[in-house]
Amino acid sequence: MKNQKTRIETTCVQGGYTPGNGEPRQVPIIQSTTFKYNTSEDMGKLFDLEASGYFYSRLQNPTCDTVASKICALEGGSSAMLLSSGQAASFFAVFNIASCGDHVISSSSIYGGTYNLFAVTMKKMGIEFTFVDPDCTEEELHKAFKPNTKAVFGETIANPALTVLDIEKFAKVAHAHGVPLIIDNTFATPINCRPFEHGADIVTHSTTKYMDGHGVAVGGCIVDSGKFDWMAHKEKFPGLCTPDDSYHGITYAEKFGKEGAFITKATAQLMRDFGCTQSPQSAFYLNLGLESLHVRIPRHCLNAQKVAEFLESNDKIAWVNYSGLPSNKYYALAQKYLPNGSCGVVSFGVKGGRKAAEAFMKALKVIAIETHVADARSCCLHPASATHRQMNEQELINAGVPGDLVRLSCGLENYQDLIDDITQALASI
Repeated sequence: MKNQKTRIETTCVQGGYTPGNGEPRQVPIIQSTTFKYNTSEDMGKLFDLEASGYFYSRLQNPTCDTVASKICALEGGSSAMLLSSGQAASFFAVFNIASCGDHVISSSSIYGGTYNLFAVTMKKMGIEFTFVDPDCTEEELHKAFKPNTKAVFGETIANPALTVLDIEKFAKVAHAHGVPLIIDNTFATPINCRPFEHGADIVTHSTTKYMDGHGVAVGGCIVDSGKFDWMAHKEKFPGLCTPDDSYHGITYAEKFGKEGAFITKATAQLMRDFGCTQSPQSAFYLNLGLESLHVRIPRHCLNAQKVAEFLESNDKIAWVNYSGLPSNKYYALAQKYLPNGSCGVVSFGVKGGRKAAEAFMKALKVIAIETHVADARSCCLHPASATHRQMNEQELINAGVPGDLVRLSCGLENYQDLIDDITQALASI
């Protein structure tokens, strides 16, 4: 694969790692916290960021970097890093450029855990968040900006509201104000959408979901497009564009350019201090999942499409939300950004509200009740009672998560078996 541009399917299988003569065919697990050097001068070059290499796995590890390189190639980015979870990725991506006294704009239709991270935890750190309707007009989005706004955040496909974000609209407005657009691309994956091609600047993932695909390892990833010009807006981003006194006075944007500044700072500064590193073993599991990502995602989408069509025709279902349905409000956006399919997750309401939804879920036999999503095995969840339970009723509505919503993640089983299970569960109520 050296110096050869490959299509995404081949990148899933072989990207990030090219073994030499007689070297392991599979990505090696470098299960070591530390690394040996012959002289202090050799190690000193690493601490000065004058040489590439490894000295402590809290910051970087060869196995993790290899897998991050594959995800970077899949997204079409310039640099990437693995983290311990998707939550850590969202936190690092924002905190790398926003600090106490700053302001960030986010779509209101995002994962409940991310909403809580922004609205509660990071608010305590002095960062103010304004949550906007993902369907807002450009004019409305412009009005949300303040002089201290440092970033805009959204999800390609919101979890669990399944809102499809108009990435180009959000990117256009963000860039007009000199700030980057950060997109969580977990549900779409680079198989179905590559946000950089639509103007996004930074992409995050919960690799725990489709990228892993088998529920074996929690993880996250940040990918930088390498296209945002930090120095052109240096007054907004002093952390990247002025000397870092905690790291030998390095100015990241000058030393590493657009392509490497963001990830280098997040690694050398934030990972150093917070230690949200992914283990080499988890990275190894993640790579196994990535090798089949291009095969699994179409099956997830097929199953979800069939299930959504069945639910839409069932008189015990109040409503169905899946962007692959022509009746869906996001169908046109999905055709633009997700022409090959969106994801394997379907949201719907059972007639009768919360109690009916709970009774339905209890009657399922093939589909399990789990907090997880985007797995090889089908599962479902009542978000208002679980992932979004910290929200009040109005916040649930704003996030697109009404109290009767059931989130169904279609796995890799035969779709008719999933439909049969749903049919018998509905019959029981």
